[in-house]
Amino acid sequence: MQNKIELPVWRERAIAFEQALQTVVVGMPEQVRALTIAIFSRGHVLLEGDVGVGKTTLLRAAAQLLGGGYQRIEGAIDLMPSDFLYHAYINEQGQAAVKPGPLLQHDEALAVFFFNEINRARPQAHALFLRLMAERSVNAFNREYHFPHLTVFADRNRLEREETFEIPAAARDRFLMEISVKAPESRELQRSLMFDTRFYDVDALVNALPSGLTPYDQLNAVAAAVQASVRAEDSLQEYAVNLWRALKDPVAFGIQLEDVDMSRLLAGGASPRGMAMLMRSARTRAWLEGRDYLTPDDIRAIWPVVVGHRVFLNGAYAMQRERLAPQLLQAVLDKVSAP
Repeated sequence: MQNKIELPVWRERAIAFEQALQTVVVGMPEQVRALTIAIFSRGHVLLEGDVGVGKTTLLRAAAQLLGGGYQRIEGAIDLMPSDFLYHAYINEQGQAAVKPGPLLQHDEALAVFFFNEINRARPQAHALFLRLMAERSVNAFNREYHFPHLTVFADRNRLEREETFEIPAAARDRFLMEISVKAPESRELQRSLMFDTRFYDVDALVNALPSGLTPYDQLNAVAAAVQASVRAEDSLQEYAVNLWRALKDPVAFGIQLEDVDMSRLLAGGASPRGMAMLMRSARTRAWLEGRDYLTPDDIRAIWPVVVGHRVFLNGAYAMQRERLAPQLLQAVLDKVSAP
């Protein structure tokens, strides 16, 4: 018989997880909270930002706290799907041989797979990754491998454009969240990052964290218990549905953006899967806040990081996505009345 999930105890663990992350990366309370919500919602996470702002450090720290098997692969223009699955080499007898690649080395104990600079990999590599995220399984060596406890982390360098590839819409939609990471603007935090020597050695910083603080192999059960414990009143459900409808058809809701033909703005997005992920994340946030019911603030707080990467724009508007997508998301929140 499985042990009963004690949600108050697990909430303390989740808060401890969040606090531990904040000792490794400074000036990122919103990003750390979003990552914590994603992990306890059992979703995959994509971080994007400039070079050297702490994306990799944040993800490595989260992997350390989760424990279990950890693997990392570097995005590269010559990366092929087979590189995830096996390594070919010449053995001691001078014969060709293969051994399991990074995805298969831990089998079901694989807890975190980190795809560094995912946008440097070709679409062929993204295709295999799509199934991994969607089904937590792959086929190799004439068998199917399952990773029931897997969380996929990826980061994207948005500064460099040469030899990079846009992540397909289907792959982006499989990430629960896309979190933007920026360097801190606080003068004191900037001083700390420059002169506090503990930030110089990232390996030591990450390895000092307690491994398995929130055991990876129990998170599925915890997440299911969280979702079952947080209720959504009818008025809250109506609010959430209206947000979805306004995002899909902003013209019908009278939403306008300056110098934008709203009838031609959207190419797609806001899928049922995405909206379900929104509510899953909102319930997790409510639980972290110590409540067993949803409020509009739970939805509004995670709206940009869950929905933003699921908004796809047409033609020339796509070139202005970094400006227009946040404006549209905010306009929807402003237009739809909360209960």
